[in-house]
Amino acid sequence: MKAIILAAGRGTRISRHIDGKPKCTVRLDQNTTLIEHSVDLLQRKGVDDIVVVLGYKGGDIQETLGRKTVKYVENPFYDVTNSIASLWFARGELKGTDQYIVMNGDVFLSEQAINVVLAERRSPVLFYDVTRRQEADYKFFCEGDRIVKYGKELSLEETSGEYVGCATFDDDFLALFLPRLDELIRYQKHSMWWEDVLYSMSAERPIMAKDMEGTFWGEVDYVEDYERIMSFYNNGKNADQL
Repeated sequence: MKAIILAAGRGTRISRHIDGKPKCTVRLDQNTTLIEHSVDLLQRKGVDDIVVVLGYKGGDIQETLGRKTVKYVENPFYDVTNSIASLWFARGELKGTDQYIVMNGDVFLSEQAINVVLAERRSPVLFYDVTRRQEADYKFFCEGDRIVKYGKELSLEETSGEYVGCATFDDDFLALFLPRLDELIRYQKHSMWWEDVLYSMSAERPIMAKDMEGTFWGEVDYVEDYERIMSFYNNGKNADQL
C-alpha cells in the first residue's frame, strides 16, 4: 500500500491565524505537528511507502519531517493550480503496489479512522462522515454506497455527509484513472480538485463512498476545526484514542 499526501496548497482561509505556515505543519502539541502525526500513524499501520507533494513553503514541511522516511514530489505551480496538478506531478508514484491512499495534508485522522480507510478494498472509494451534515463543508449525496451528487452548495436535504478529504483505489483502477487525469490536465483544468477526476467518471462507473463509522477526523480549514482537532488529540492521548 502507498499513501500520497497532498500538501502543496496555501490554506488561505486560516493562514492569518497560523502565521502563514503550511496547514500541515500546525502543532497538535509541543512535540507533534499534523504532518508528523499523519506520517507516524500511517507507518505504524504498516504503510511505509509515503509520498508528500510539496508546494507552498515546501522547505518548512521537509524541515518538519526531518529524517522521516518519506519521498517528496513538488508542484512548482501550486500558486496557480489546485490539487489535480499536485497529483499529476506525483503520477509517477502511482505504481508499484496494489492499493493507494490519497489524502489532503490538512486532514487529521484518528487511529480508528485510519483503520476504516485501511480496511476498505473496493475501488474507488471516498470517505465521508454521516454525522456531519449540518456543518458540512464539501458534501456528498449518496444512494446506497454510490455518490450521485457532490459539492459545497448541496442543501441539507441533499446532504448525506461531509467529505473527509481521503480516498482509496486499487492498481487496476489506474488504467482508467491516469488517462483521465492526463486528459484533464491537457485541457488546462488546473483549477480542479484531484477528486474531480473521479467525479468526471461517475457516469461511466460507480464512485463509491464509505462512512467513517463515528470515528474522529478533522480538516484544518478554519480556526474552529484546528481547535477541535487539538482538543481531541490532547484529551485522547492518555486514553489511547489517537
